[in-house]
This record gives sequence, structure tokens and C-alpha cells, in this order.
Amino acid sequence: MAAKKKSTSRKGGRKYGKAASKSVKSAMRRRKKGTLTRGKAGRGGKVKSRKQAVAIGLSEARKKGAKVPKKKSSSRRKKK
Repeated sequence: MAAKKKSTSRKGGRKYGKAASKSVKSAMRRRKKGTLTRGKAGRGGKVKSRKQAVAIGLSEARKKGAKVPKKKSSSRRKKK
């Protein structure tokens, strides 16, 4: 008998595209190498945390037009 695949609650395939994972991978490598920097001009110093490296990678993927979900807006930014 063939094994059944588990059905997921989310429909529509991948949440993040392949290009997004590539840019995150690149950012992680740059972090390990010590060339990944914070800020627009890179004057904020070196990135040390993994979470920050992932965020930078996703941000770069968004700019390139890869399939990445929108950022969640904070409650402070919402207009009343």
C-alpha cells in the first residue's frame, strides 16, 4: 500500500521561494566570514547574531523580488 502524505492546513505551496533561501544562505555565510554589516551603508558594525543575519537575507530577497511574505507591522506603527 502507498503511504499517505500528511495534509497541511496551509494551501498554495511554499511560503518562501528558492531565491529567498539562497539569499539567506549567502547572508549566513557572510556573517561567518565576518563581512556582513548592519545598516544601509554598512557603518553599523558587524552582525553577530544568527537572527539578524536571517533578517538581512530576507530583506535582500524582498528587494530582489523573491517570494517572501510581508513584514508583520508592529502595533505602534498602526494608525488610529
